[in-house]
Amino acid sequence: MIVTRPNVAVIGGGLAGLSCARHLQDAGCRTTVFEKARGPGGRMSTRRGADWQCDHGAQYFTVRDNRFRDEVARWEAAGVAGLWEPRLVELTAAGTCARKAPDSVARFVGIPRMSAPAGWLASNLCVHSGHTIVDMQHDRAGWRLKSQEHGMHEDRFDAVVLAVPGPQATVLLAPLLPLTARQTPADMLPCWTLMLRYRTPGIRFAPGYDAAFVNHGPLAWIARDGSKPGRQGSEAWVLQASARWSAAHLEDDDEAVCAALLAAFAELGAPPPDAVTAHRWRYARAANGHSDQPDQHGAGREPGLQREAVWLPAVRVGMCGDWLAGGRVEDAWLSGRALAAQVLTSMACTTSS
Repeated sequence: MIVTRPNVAVIGGGLAGLSCARHLQDAGCRTTVFEKARGPGGRMSTRRGADWQCDHGAQYFTVRDNRFRDEVARWEAAGVAGLWEPRLVELTAAGTCARKAPDSVARFVGIPRMSAPAGWLASNLCVHSGHTIVDMQHDRAGWRLKSQEHGMHEDRFDAVVLAVPGPQATVLLAPLLPLTARQTPADMLPCWTLMLRYRTPGIRFAPGYDAAFVNHGPLAWIARDGSKPGRQGSEAWVLQASARWSAAHLEDDDEAVCAALLAAFAELGAPPPDAVTAHRWRYARAANGHSDQPDQHGAGREPGLQREAVWLPAVRVGMCGDWLAGGRVEDAWLSGRALAAQVLTSMACTTSS
């Protein structure tokens, strides 16, 4: 029996791309993941320094689908995820008035950092970090990919998975499939994030809660990173601005953003930090989707696109990501899984015996 092992390129090493790649590889396909950052994880990211760490992307994730519940159980068994039970409040528009937020939702985080589940998924995959794919070329022999950093990749691929935000998928697809590209949703909301460190003994922010939804001003969310299980290092807080404020200040420089968000944090009684780092997520989440962490004064909560994934069998190109399926971490994993199933059905991947 002749065994075929299609070679699939996955552009994007976030949770959707890793989920897709793992399912494809487990079914017998060869997979190569191309990630523009220094490592996999996407928005399940953690910034680290010599004596600190801080989750600056997704703050936690929730579970609704039984398939994802089983996956999270595997993460827990591997020691890369666990429950986070913070003292959670809502800060209302009446200054610093706080009320306890509903705590019936089970919130999970990566351990010892949010990127840990992604690292676990990528552990037996071929991942090329530092590869920003800027061009896709197709001929009878298959697909070739060109990266900004390394030029044309030597391998040819039977199929390509775009596990990147909608606007980035549109850029790659537009020269090849303009009609399809125009149908690709491109509206995504940004998020400015600050990572604060308190290293000076005796100086820290201890408000009596671990995390808060902020319903006024530029901030939408604040959290003490050390309240999550498995964290080490100096005291760190993460501040995330609302989508509305982030969009209005999208092109501001780091200094201006830090000044505005630190002023809002100071109004909550926080002392100045010893160090601060800003990060701009240009594509934080889908504008018409949901998220694990609500943006208290962002866009409305319209249903997601509910497509999970897109597969174009005629050209063997697919798209997956939370922006297609609803916006949650769970949606990203399910989207990658759904696309892998479509690829396998279309290409009849099999394993050798």
